[in-house]
Amino acid sequence: MFRALLVKKDDTGSTSASIQILDDQRLPAGDVMVAIEYSTINYKDGLCLGTGGGLIRTYPHVPGIDFAGTVEASDDPRYAPGDRVVLTGWRVGETWWGGYAQKACVKADWLVPLPDAISTRQAMAIGTAGFSAMLAIIALESHGLAHNQGEVLVTGAAGGVGSIAIALLAASGYQIAAVTGRPETEAYLRDLGATRIVPRADLAETVKKPLESELWAGAIDTVGGAMLARLLGQMKSNASVASIGLAAGADLPAKVTPFILRGVNLLGINSVTIPFEKRVVAWNRLAMELSMKKLETMIHPATLSDLPTLGEAILKGQVQGRVVVDVNA
Repeated sequence: MFRALLVKKDDTGSTSASIQILDDQRLPAGDVMVAIEYSTINYKDGLCLGTGGGLIRTYPHVPGIDFAGTVEASDDPRYAPGDRVVLTGWRVGETWWGGYAQKACVKADWLVPLPDAISTRQAMAIGTAGFSAMLAIIALESHGLAHNQGEVLVTGAAGGVGSIAIALLAASGYQIAAVTGRPETEAYLRDLGATRIVPRADLAETVKKPLESELWAGAIDTVGGAMLARLLGQMKSNASVASIGLAAGADLPAKVTPFILRGVNLLGINSVTIPFEKRVVAWNRLAMELSMKKLETMIHPATLSDLPTLGEAILKGQVQGRVVVDVNA
């Protein structure tokens, strides 16, 4: 038996979430049984805790797209009881029961062995957000980003992806311009390593000129929409933008001019189905490069019972830093 946050949908289409005691046999059939220790909350989780956002196929459902814990049983030789593992992506928590529970049963291919330097709690302080931030930095550097080229812009800076992206970039010696619409987060962002604060309003206008002054050596965008379109015209020649999120919408009202006159690259970051080998590289870099002291300053502890309220808050952009959910508390 195990505790889980179960989301149900009634005949009217309304959803509700409550903590339930479930039998192990309710779990989907997988290769590896994991005793979950921690999970976290992402924008997708907020959708799954509410209306489902079109992500959930069947109810009742256990959300939670991330989890970290210890292998309890395994039919796959790659994992043995006692192994510490982390899971992000693969539509777990969407089409497959996820991490808002004390147990999960998943495919072995979806797991990654946790580096020794990262605890299960720290792994969920990182989660999909930090993993995506690391993938974005790897992509930018593979397209030529270097420390002597100027400032790197991070949008949605006080959120999960933005917070960890700033900490990682600062640890590597980059100059960072952090975009935020919440003045109360400025001290937090500077403590993480931001060297300049850019008010959200400065990038809120839609594109008026296809090309503006060349400002940014690289960018990590978690917002999408009009802000992404605007910053494309501000990138330096041959610079790249790593696109991660769409908090401001999926439309991109942009011009092709930055691509063909400045050679700007728009790099899509897919953290959901990225191959195992690249996952291992990213987690190993996180273990080596992310300051666990800075990571600790981002953490807000939570329990399963806090998740419905947190789901609403994250959809409204009201969650700062990283929420770590102790599923056993």
